[in-house]
Amino acid sequence: MNKSALLVGASRGLGLGMAEEYLGLGWNVVATKRGSAVTGLDRLMAGAGGRLEIAELDMNLQDQIRDLRGGLAGRTFDLLFVNAGVSNDGAETIGEVPTQVFVEVMVTNALSPMRVLEAFRDLVLPTGTIGVMSSGFGSVTNNETGGYEVYRASKAALNSLMRSFRARHAADPRTMLTMNPGWVRTEMGGPNATLGIDECIPSLVATMESQAGRGGLQFLDYLGRSVPW
Repeated sequence: MNKSALLVGASRGLGLGMAEEYLGLGWNVVATKRGSAVTGLDRLMAGAGGRLEIAELDMNLQDQIRDLRGGLAGRTFDLLFVNAGVSNDGAETIGEVPTQVFVEVMVTNALSPMRVLEAFRDLVLPTGTIGVMSSGFGSVTNNETGGYEVYRASKAALNSLMRSFRARHAADPRTMLTMNPGWVRTEMGGPNATLGIDECIPSLVATMESQAGRGGLQFLDYLGRSVPW
């Protein structure tokens, strides 16, 4: 049987690249997008051979999380991965950033992904993987330059919440991963980033597959190297 993935936030960029990669590997994929507008995800349908399902989800809206969870009742997945996230322009220091911007970034990058994991974790097989897209900016240890303070804080918060999630489920046999994709040329990463999606995503997916069945929680980059917390 084909493996199955539930990818949250797959309409563009890294998430879309992941959906395309898993389909290319023969997986069945349920991928979410925010809203009903046609995206790159919809354009994958024609070549997916019936192995792609698209669901609408704004993960900042708890009722939509509940509705999707209800719609997937009885399904199981080998992978649950949350890619969705936002950035701010990075220019403000923490004392300058507007409160609403801080709230939006923290809710979208830290709170909402964890709400998704809590809602869907029981659909993941015991041999499966639960993961989130973090960032090298989420490493507190490696922060020696500052900048992008709110984005850094949101990804550090996500990492911390993942550690708490793992601690609360210490006996859970599933692999848990927080992934650093590197600096990738996407709408968020910008045109000057050092990696293309085609350079990052195949390696990131291969890294996650290499960890399947191992259990525990790790913070890894796309090449499988450990990132300091």
